Amino acid sequence: MVKNLVKSYGSFNAVNDISFAVNRGEIFGLIGPNGAGKTTTLRILATLLQISSGEVKIFDRDLKHEADEIRKIISYLPEDAGAYKNLTGRAYLEFIAPFFGDGDKSSEIVRKGVEIANLGERINDKVETYSKGMTRRLLVARALMIEPKVAILDELTSGLDVLNSQEIRKLAKKTASEGTTILLSSHNMLEVELLCDRIALINNGKIVEIGTPDELKKRHNCNNIEDVFVKVVA
Repeated sequence: MVKNLVKSYGSFNAVNDISFAVNRGEIFGLIGPNGAGKTTTLRILATLLQISSGEVKIFDRDLKHEADEIRKIISYLPEDAGAYKNLTGRAYLEFIAPFFGDGDKSSEIVRKGVEIANLGERINDKVETYSKGMTRRLLVARALMIEPKVAILDELTSGLDVLNSQEIRKLAKKTASEGTTILLSSHNMLEVELLCDRIALINNGKIVEIGTPDELKKRHNCNNIEDVFVKVVA
């Protein structure tokens, strides 16, 4: 739950009094033009930025006062995330897993991560030899293998080709169906329309529209979300 959220930098409000709620197990899209405030909002929810004013609760935990507890139940994948290039893909997942479980649990997290990454034998090669798409698959695996209650994903399929993007979208839907709440941002309007149960359009730090893809298309007499986006933010 986000209520009257403001993030200020001096006299400039990057996020300007926005409110929205995301249902459990929902895939919720936050979209808008560059500089609209979507990434700032995601970084706040990921506990990386402090709130100027307003209220955020994630699974009944208050962001201002329980950030450490929130970090235990969320996962954040930024658009520009990277992995340790001198480690193999497997070693990278093995490095991350113990932060979320010991012993058998850690091993199960790694097993799940290897399965999600789906890199075959290349999982045993160094990350520095990976293409951008392969690295992104590894990072998506890192974000989802811990089975977070909330996954915050900025540009989920950044750098992936059509086939890999489709596979990752299927994985995101499966993850949500198993109970993980997903909040994502994407410049790919087709992806947003295919994936999201509901969408919020943000512009100049304010949410200007919110609804299901079908609701938004009907409301603005458009055939697709890209046309809605252009109509609303132009």
